[in-house]
Amino acid sequence: MKRWILKWRFALLATLTIVPIEASAQGVFPLIKPEQRQIYFRDPVSFPGAYATDTSPPPTVDNPNTNLPKRPLSLDEAIRIALEHAEVVRVLAGDLAVSSGSTIYDPAIANTAIDDERARFDPFVDVQNGWNQTESPSAFFNPFDPFRSGFAGTKAQDHQVNVDLSQTNLGGGTARYRFGNTWTQFQPGVFPLNPQNRFSNDISYTQPLMRGAGVDANSVPIVLARIDTERSYFQFTDSVQELVRGVIAAYWSLVFARTDEWARRIQVEQSEEAYKRAEARQRFEFADIREVAQARSALARFRANLISARANVLQREAALQNILGLPPTEPYKIVPTTPPAMDKIDFDWNEVNSIARTRRPDLVELKLILEADGQRLLLARNNARPNLDAVALYRWNGLEGRLPNRDRISTGAGEFTDWTLGVNFSVPLLLRRERANVRSSELLIARDRANLQQGYHSVRHQLALNIRNMDQYYAQYGAFQEAREAAKENLERQVVALRVGHEVIFLNVLEAITEWGNSVSQEASSLAQYNTELANLERETGTILETHGVYMYEDRFCALGPMWCLKNHGREYPRDIHAGPNADRYPQGDEPSEDVFNLDDYPRREPARKPDDPLPRPRLIPPDVPAPPQPTSARKSVLGFFRLDRLFR
Repeated sequence: MKRWILKWRFALLATLTIVPIEASAQGVFPLIKPEQRQIYFRDPVSFPGAYATDTSPPPTVDNPNTNLPKRPLSLDEAIRIALEHAEVVRVLAGDLAVSSGSTIYDPAIANTAIDDERARFDPFVDVQNGWNQTESPSAFFNPFDPFRSGFAGTKAQDHQVNVDLSQTNLGGGTARYRFGNTWTQFQPGVFPLNPQNRFSNDISYTQPLMRGAGVDANSVPIVLARIDTERSYFQFTDSVQELVRGVIAAYWSLVFARTDEWARRIQVEQSEEAYKRAEARQRFEFADIREVAQARSALARFRANLISARANVLQREAALQNILGLPPTEPYKIVPTTPPAMDKIDFDWNEVNSIARTRRPDLVELKLILEADGQRLLLARNNARPNLDAVALYRWNGLEGRLPNRDRISTGAGEFTDWTLGVNFSVPLLLRRERANVRSSELLIARDRANLQQGYHSVRHQLALNIRNMDQYYAQYGAFQEAREAAKENLERQVVALRVGHEVIFLNVLEAITEWGNSVSQEASSLAQYNTELANLERETGTILETHGVYMYEDRFCALGPMWCLKNHGREYPRDIHAGPNADRYPQGDEPSEDVFNLDDYPRREPARKPDDPLPRPRLIPPDVPAPPQPTSARKSVLGFFRLDRLFR
């Protein structure tokens, strides 16, 4: 016997001391884990990832991929594409579109918390089923030998079944039904009942009278879950509104960038012509080297500006593709075709403020937070009450078993009963924690009400800024139109004077080229900013989705539901919330959007003359341009004019 015990102890000790020398991060866990004495990590290549295909490199200034086909894209279609790819909502941040942190699944995820809180009032069943054996040894004196003792014990084997069914109602009361049955067999020996079966049935009900009582107090967690679902929905709506605004801003930024690139290209062409004329004038001693240096410097600066403008076009096109959810290497070049609005739109100030206070998602969220604070205050006041519970219980007890003569006996129904009826009271002295929670809830309401008022205040100032910006950009648009006409006329006069041989300050010609290009760029920038500010105003009032005909619809999916064993399928639950396609709002154009800026209206170079065409004469000079001074040498003047005309025709 002792040898067997020693073997058993040795085997147990050997099992407990067996530990692996080294285990991988994903290996089988040993019986006893060793100390973690090294840092284990896996190769990132083994981690799961998203599927992505190889693409060509994106276009750059040095490699613009000019052979790509052009894709006309209206603003309505751009918004529609962005909404289709808005599984993760993106917002515009400068030249990039970044994730807003909001997805279409967030409201549906928040919606599951309502059922989570409702589960407190679902029926609950608890079944315990077990087999037990109890055998405890005890020592006794040997009656035949008082100096010796013996061991004896009674073995009891039982089978226990306990069923507990309970449910809490909205009033805070808990009803419970319990059934218990214990079957026991004893050996060795003679017992009154062996085996015996002891059972009981009881019904109880506990109803809080103060703390925890009332439908309103018990519904607070469910109401808070519903409010959180609404908050998630309006947060998602707010991010979708910012997505639509970002698409509009990126679209008009691309229109401006394309117009600016065109203006810088014309500047380079005008500057190249001026530079060639300056070189020719310097060769024939009509100008000195300073004029050539000025022309060369201006040409280099214009070429640098053109590179920046082309890079800006690529950046703005990439930003638009990013926020639309398209890859940066689309096999086509986006060409905006929606013309910008060129008419001034007036708004009623008080009506705009009223709409913003009602429709802005962030203000709606502040109102929901304030409503949730009211629910928490209701719960805190309920918890500040003492515990006063009414309890009632009634139990039926029974016993049956087999007598030593093998007969079975049993108690009668209702023969042995228990009942309890009473009131339990308990309360912490002073209720310090509960009263502190009430004060905290009251202060939270005051704070969040102040935040809501501050939100109203900020909205009014933001709307005022939008109104001022719209008036400013529209006024600048008109002013830059006049500046463009004046710059064009100035440039034409300077070029004509230079071509006919007037003594002009060459720096004025370069300045005229600069002013004309800048006025075109500023005109396009002002109109693009005005159209963007219109979208900003709709965004600030919270109506940008309604004005574009965007609506939200709920997508559903089949999942496991209650009573699933009685059906062959589950139930439909919310899966996500999508933004529906927008309605057509903007006019559809057949030409690029930048054509509204009259790109054909710019100072052009003189058409090339045929060799047999007569030379231009002084009488062709416009009447308001003074005649050039007579040179000292008529032969030199005629020769120089002839060669310059041959060079630049």
